[in-house]
Amino acid sequence: MDRLDAMRLFTRVVDRRSFTQAAHDLDVPRSTATQVIRQLEERLGVRLLQRTTRTVRPTLDGEAYYQRCIAILDDVEDAEGAFLGAVPKGMLRIEVQGTIARHFVIPGLPDFLDQHPGIEIAMSESDRWVDVVREGVDCVLRYGALPDSDLVARTVTTLGRITCAAPAYLARHATPQTPEDLVRHRTVGIRAITTGALTPFEFEQRGGLARINVPAPFSVTGTESFRDGVLLGLGLAQMPLFHIERDLAEGRLVRVLETYPVPSAPVSVLYPRNRQLSPRVRLFIDWVARRFAGHRAF
Repeated sequence: MDRLDAMRLFTRVVDRRSFTQAAHDLDVPRSTATQVIRQLEERLGVRLLQRTTRTVRPTLDGEAYYQRCIAILDDVEDAEGAFLGAVPKGMLRIEVQGTIARHFVIPGLPDFLDQHPGIEIAMSESDRWVDVVREGVDCVLRYGALPDSDLVARTVTTLGRITCAAPAYLARHATPQTPEDLVRHRTVGIRAITTGALTPFEFEQRGGLARINVPAPFSVTGTESFRDGVLLGLGLAQMPLFHIERDLAEGRLVRVLETYPVPSAPVSVLYPRNRQLSPRVRLFIDWVARRFAGHRAF
């Protein structure tokens, strides 16, 4: 294994905190990965990794070497990609919220992969907050407000939301006429993965944003369970329009408080701040932005 390949292996071990996962990612035996890192440490004369039975972490020297390796590998990839005829290739690991994946990403993948046959996509779905470096993820696609982090966030669009309920709920509890009526209603609560806090109802108003906490006898963290609970008549909700357009058209949900606008929410792509974007990641982000171009907030 040459020096650049050894650097790639070392950075993957640091990213994944695991020899086994790094070896799997780069399609080499674990024994080879261990041997390469040992030879690298012997050549440099320093210990790069602190190994325990549960994880692998860089030493101070290892962290400094890691940062240099990242810069070198990014420069090499950019230099190679600058030549005429060079095409992006390799594995692209992305993390996407399931609802966004099914509505926007997956339907466009046949064309994307046809146009870029050298790229392989490994997509995972979840609503949790992902440690992109430790888990070896190249970029993350998220809908909604983002917590503070060291990641770079690029907003690719904003999507509209509405207040709605199932007809069965409105038949039992009547239809609210103003946001002030909501304190006498109930909602299917959606909880933040990171904090567990319930998301309040929000309405745009002159001079700012009004937030109203609505009683939530039932709450969830997943978007599909959230939608299911609303369809079953368990409460009012504020939901992204793209997720429920068919439910509205077919009468399973009804829009309420139409004269009280709900603020739209961003769709963002996130990636590590300390790295230059590889050509394949840059290509994917630009493609995602085009996918969302026709779905602006209303």
